[in-house]
Amino acid sequence: MPPSTTSHVRAIEDLYGPAGRLEAVLNTGSDDAPYTALVCHPHPPSGGTLHNKVVYNAMKVFSSFGLPVLRFNFRGAGLSEGVYDDGHGEQNDVRAALEWLELNFRKPILFAGFSFGANIGLRACCGDIRVKGTIGLGLPINAEGREYTYSFLPRLIEPKLFVIGDHDPFALREQIEQVLQKSPPPSETVWIEGADHFFQGIPESPSPKLDAMKRAMQTWLTKTYNLS
Repeated sequence: MPPSTTSHVRAIEDLYGPAGRLEAVLNTGSDDAPYTALVCHPHPPSGGTLHNKVVYNAMKVFSSFGLPVLRFNFRGAGLSEGVYDDGHGEQNDVRAALEWLELNFRKPILFAGFSFGANIGLRACCGDIRVKGTIGLGLPINAEGREYTYSFLPRLIEPKLFVIGDHDPFALREQIEQVLQKSPPPSETVWIEGADHFFQGIPESPSPKLDAMKRAMQTWLTKTYNLS
């Protein structure tokens, strides 16, 4: 990949997973960026794509530090080939995206995922030495009848940040706190007051909470990786 001097958005045409080509975009970042980043979107059959607001705002945080950021559509979403595989094949889509970043940048990788994308992405990143930190946004436990489990979490040893709305119906606080007891240090959890699953407001506090989510990410990335 030729070096870039200014950050811009590129459509990626050569990202392929086991089910075929994956639609993807790259925010190019700075040539001297110390890391690259990958952001994964929520449940595809429920309308999740790389253009989701939470995913877009997570990308903006990484991009604000000059990092190249890759977003892609899981198999069967948007223009990506293949069909939804209930979270199984999607883990290999994440691994394909990690491999693409490795081949094109040769830099350590930071990961963030939202909802389904958090669970699936964390699973795929677990044990991958190229991934130096992970962020789970709106980590789900039970979403519209779909159960998400985290037996892999004790093996996820890289620095971790979990950002969750305190009124998230898919991630009740008592359940999440029990799950995250299995998360080895370093691990940090930030509860966003008055936020639902999508980091929107609740009736008592209707303003969007995406800015609070972004601040939590920015603060953690700055102190954990000395980014500026």
